[in-house]
Amino acid sequence: MTLQWTLVATFLYAEIAVVLLLLLPFISATRWRSIFKSRFFNAVTAYANYYFMVFMLILVILFADAIRDVRNYSQALHVDENKMTPNTETSLHMKLFRAQRNLYIAGFALFLFLVLRRLVVLINRQATLLAECSASKKQAESASAAAKRFMEDQENKTNEAGDVRSTKEIEEAKAEIAKLKDKLKVSLTDLDAMKQQSESTSREYDRLLKEHSKLQEQIGDKEGKSSASKKDE
Repeated sequence: MTLQWTLVATFLYAEIAVVLLLLLPFISATRWRSIFKSRFFNAVTAYANYYFMVFMLILVILFADAIRDVRNYSQALHVDENKMTPNTETSLHMKLFRAQRNLYIAGFALFLFLVLRRLVVLINRQATLLAECSASKKQAESASAAAKRFMEDQENKTNEAGDVRSTKEIEEAKAEIAKLKDKLKVSLTDLDAMKQQSESTSREYDRLLKEHSKLQEQIGDKEGKSSASKKDE
């Protein structure tokens, strides 16, 4: 294997290792994002698009070169199959095998390079979404707590207003009771006056009855005496 394909194979193995590392379940997206935001990665990602385009161009060129070699060796085998010696055919088969191997290496390296870039983007996006979700959850919890406190304050104000209103109603009821008591006292006073007046009227009536009976007795005595004197005459 030549130097360039050794480097491509090493790059492919490194890509496989990085992809497997990114797929580890016990490393969260938030942790990967903090790693990607470190000083080293910031220095590397400053020219990330440039590096990406350069590696993509190199891999595409190597992939196209591998395709060209495979086509050339395949055509050579089919064209000169009857004229070739066994050694030549074996050499062409070996070259075709190497060209196919290089094609697979370049193709997988190119494919994993695209997958690796997309995977990093998705991890960053997932970490951002998790952070936004956590912030939204905290904001919702704070809003819910604020709404709960507001409802409790409104309920306390309502209870206080109800207590003030109840106190006012109690005071009004007490004032009404006091007025009724005053009226009751006046009525009782009037009743006592009427009772005394009735008793005095009853006593006066009895006195008049007694005087009336005495007058009737006196009148009866006088009539008896006058009738007796008339008989004597």
